[in-house]
Amino acid sequence: MGDAAQTLHGRCLCGAVTLTVQTENPRLRACHCDMCRQHTSGMFISVDTLPGTLDVQGPAQSFASSEWAERGFCGTCGSTLWYGTVHDGVRHPAAGLFEGTALGEMTLEFFADECPQGYALSGDHQKLSTEETIAMFTGDDA
Repeated sequence: MGDAAQTLHGRCLCGAVTLTVQTENPRLRACHCDMCRQHTSGMFISVDTLPGTLDVQGPAQSFASSEWAERGFCGTCGSTLWYGTVHDGVRHPAAGLFEGTALGEMTLEFFADECPQGYALSGDHQKLSTEETIAMFTGDDA
């Protein structure tokens, strides 16, 4: 494990939901799939966290958006809180909830081939196609 763990404190837009999580490096990941764009009106950006350290307090709700995923949101203001994988219960919190995470390094884009023409992320990081992303989340390398 490289860097020392640090605690991030976040909140939704209205402050009804608070989140605390541990990270060794607040690296960022972006998703351009249709559902993320529909849910956020743009790409969904999550922050890398240490497994099992996310603590969510307040009126958080989730929606089963596919066979393998859920999306969390504040029951009061509707802020996007997380993208979660159902098979392992892991939740990937939205980076915008935590002050300063915009300074984190972008390390990975999911569904990069679905990124709208209106924007693109700069930098030299891994960009997975739709096929590669689905294989990663479903464990189907075929």
